[in-house]
Amino acid sequence: MTGSPAGGVAALADATPAGRDRLVDAVRAAAIVVVVLWHWTGSLTHRGPDGVVVMPNPVDTVPFGWTATWVLQVMPAFFVVGGFADLAGWDGAGHRAGVFLRRRARRLLAPVAVWLGLWAAAEVVAFAAGAATPLAAWFPGVLAPLWFLGVYTLVTGLVPVTARWHRRAPARTLVVLGLAVLLGEAVRRAGDVPAVAALSSVLVWLFVHQLGYLWRDRGRLPVRGAPAVAGAGLTVVAVLTGLLGYPRSMVGGAEGSNLWPTTPAVAALAVLQLGLIALVAPVADRVLRRRRVWRGVVAVNAVAMTLFVWHMTAWALVFLVVERLGAAPGGVPDLGWVLARPFWVVAPAVVLLGMVAVFRRAEVR
Repeated sequence: MTGSPAGGVAALADATPAGRDRLVDAVRAAAIVVVVLWHWTGSLTHRGPDGVVVMPNPVDTVPFGWTATWVLQVMPAFFVVGGFADLAGWDGAGHRAGVFLRRRARRLLAPVAVWLGLWAAAEVVAFAAGAATPLAAWFPGVLAPLWFLGVYTLVTGLVPVTARWHRRAPARTLVVLGLAVLLGEAVRRAGDVPAVAALSSVLVWLFVHQLGYLWRDRGRLPVRGAPAVAGAGLTVVAVLTGLLGYPRSMVGGAEGSNLWPTTPAVAALAVLQLGLIALVAPVADRVLRRRRVWRGVVAVNAVAMTLFVWHMTAWALVFLVVERLGAAPGGVPDLGWVLARPFWVVAPAVVLLGMVAVFRRAEVR
């Protein structure tokens, strides 16, 4: 990408092949935007008595607030479109593992390396200045992207294996992974073993990622079967969170979390979201043909990882300034908290845009 950022995005958008499934790009961009906005506005972020800034979710205080998380917890949808993109990248690399992994590592890890490097430098400076504790310790939320990036990188690294499984027997591979998820969950619940919990979680994300392979091979999501897919996913999620006692919220709360260790509820949620995406596919395709809309999608995707790794750092800087001014949020979901939501979108967004302008070159060529 050359020239100005705007010019580069416009040229890239205008050069989109006619046969490209734009919905995949739109889901990825939407997922990044939802994650950023959720973290900025959907948490009761405040400094606790011990001085640590915490980010509890308000879903427990809002009647039926957990239902919103079945749509707004977008990590399953992100892994699905990641599967689509990874299989396309695998084909584009000529099924050569080294070529595929180098390309994916460049796109995924370069922005992360810049982010980690600058945070490490800041920690060194703070330590030299006499700081008793790491800077990140007062706001663990800045490290929130690490768990996702770790799992996503692992799943992507296994593409040379999982793609071959898929191409040999797509349906059987998905069924076997589904059964492995259930077996892993049974073993996890039988005993508190961290290694088993980690393996069980990875199996869930592999299953979700594999759904994207099916989408890629189909070329387009079938609208006719969408209600059945969404209905199946919804039924399993309801059974797991109702009859079997899994947490109803998909973002954590008083009942616990489905995200880590990752439970089968997340796999079912991915099926539900895939069905919902298929339902809106015809309308979405028409909307995404509009030049301005498509340019927005391309612009977000061009710097998706940069947005993701830096968005909580931008929020932390705004929080620190507001706190110094004596107006830090108190963590209570009252009217004042609601009225302050627009500020906690605009102010971090301004800071984040500046960060993207500086650090985007690590991701965009």
